[in-house]
Amino acid sequence: MSFQVFGIAVSRGVAIGRAVLVASSRVDVAHYFVAPELLQAEFERLLRARDAVARELETLKAELPQDAPHELAALLDVHLMLLHDEAFTGGARQWIFDRHYNAEWALSAQLEVLARQFDEMEDDYLRERKADLEQVVERVLRALAHAQGDAAAPVSPRDFGGEDPLLLVAADIAPADMIQFKRSVFRGFITDIGGKTSHTAIVARSMDIPAVVGTREASRLIMQDDWVIIDGDAGTVIVNPSPIVLEEYRFRQRQSELERARLARLRHTPAVTLDGEHVELHANIEMPADAEAAVLAGATGVGLFRSEFLFMNRGGELPSEDEQLAAYKAAVEAMKGMPVTIRTVDVGADKPLDRLTVNELRHEHVLNPAMGLRAIRWSLAEPSMFRQQLRAIYRASAFGKVKLLIPMVAHLSEIRQILDTIKRVQQQLTDAGHAFTRVELGVMIEIPAAAVMLPLLLRHVDFVSIGTNDLIQYTLAIDRADEAVAHLYDPWHPAVLQLIHQSISQARAAGKGVSVCGEMAGDPDFTELLLAMGLRSFSMHPSQIPAVKQRLLRADSKRLAAVLSRVLQSEDPRLTAEKELALARTGSTVH
Repeated sequence: MSFQVFGIAVSRGVAIGRAVLVASSRVDVAHYFVAPELLQAEFERLLRARDAVARELETLKAELPQDAPHELAALLDVHLMLLHDEAFTGGARQWIFDRHYNAEWALSAQLEVLARQFDEMEDDYLRERKADLEQVVERVLRALAHAQGDAAAPVSPRDFGGEDPLLLVAADIAPADMIQFKRSVFRGFITDIGGKTSHTAIVARSMDIPAVVGTREASRLIMQDDWVIIDGDAGTVIVNPSPIVLEEYRFRQRQSELERARLARLRHTPAVTLDGEHVELHANIEMPADAEAAVLAGATGVGLFRSEFLFMNRGGELPSEDEQLAAYKAAVEAMKGMPVTIRTVDVGADKPLDRLTVNELRHEHVLNPAMGLRAIRWSLAEPSMFRQQLRAIYRASAFGKVKLLIPMVAHLSEIRQILDTIKRVQQQLTDAGHAFTRVELGVMIEIPAAAVMLPLLLRHVDFVSIGTNDLIQYTLAIDRADEAVAHLYDPWHPAVLQLIHQSISQARAAGKGVSVCGEMAGDPDFTELLLAMGLRSFSMHPSQIPAVKQRLLRADSKRLAAVLSRVLQSEDPRLTAEKELALARTGSTVH
């Protein structure tokens, strides 16, 4: 039966493929593809974990006291029966050998299939055995995690899902998992929760694949291996489409691919407006390997290297100074002399670390994570870690042009602490004989307080970068990852536009560099408005560069600037911008 699910469109285009479900309660389970020659070993790893759980259950049963209720022994028997059922082990085996899933992922996928079968049973007693199945799976997952001598199988970038493309469906996807999935084969994402600037949305855009978030119940309604269409333009998910609908979307898919190919031809065209204004189109990256995609897309540098992803998905172990240096050096060298702006670690809120200490509060343990110990606050609370990262960044400057960016600054006292720490780090490097060059210092403008006090901040820094995602969140008091209030997350809000314009104007007046590295920079709908505000440095995911470049190549910044005041003073800036900027393109004016 065909049906539709509606959500929030966050990455444009059409994707068609089979659903791969990540069970909502187990998004922290490792997900990776296993190389073909290691499939048998991976299945044997699963069998060893299963047998270990069986021995554990049999021991528990044998040690039951004589006066124990009969129901306890019967319950253990049920768990043992489920553990050895062919539908359990055989199903997981199929996921491993047919799709090349790792054991944990295969187990979770099979749990999802069997859980649906239990939900559909009419008998209340049998339906309630679903909880027993979940407990058995939890035990096996723990056994896999604690097994000694079982090294994880290598990740494989190939698509082992057969000839059919794969679409990922989940309640939510942790940032660490998103980085893992970024290396794999999924052609689109569907999640129950999230908003336009949730991390899932950002990574989907960086991969240039369609995504719909905030669907609320997609992971419950869609079944494993269902045929699914993701309409990333309309925010619609079509499950088990009819042949006619399928053919219509395949036609749209081919049109989209042709448009991408046409835009790709602009890669080597200089980003210059019609009136001769040169514009920097930098790339946002998350790992050193992303630098290659940035160069291929025609980026003029890296405007944002999100260093926190070097710290995540590591089981709580922080990267060493040398490990960080290797990563930063790789990115710098890949950019071949173009600037690389490295943001210091921005953990917290929707990007928690694996480990939990007094000074490393994971988001589920605090009432309002976006307001808590995150970004520069966390770095200053961990001075040893902060100095280590700064040393690695400064050492990387010996291999190319490096700029240092500090996130979530709101106080001059933070700037003073940062400058003192930099002096100490420079002295440590000099004493140790490590080479480094001058590194420009910049701060993120993502808290309204920073935008309001920008003239004071500009006395101490070389440049600023406007993080529109958080600036909108903090200005409007909207959790940008919460689909329940996603309709209130509004980049066109007059207060947001005024803060952005004010920040660009003040930085330019002070002779300091200014860029926008949030999602607005990569959205062609805002290209002309930001040009009108005086912005000449955009930073976005590499996949977004061609569309933004096409828009600015057709723009006349002087004509756009002439109508800016009417947009900023309007009660409906979006509607006014569409009208005024369209007229500015033709050279007409409205009075």
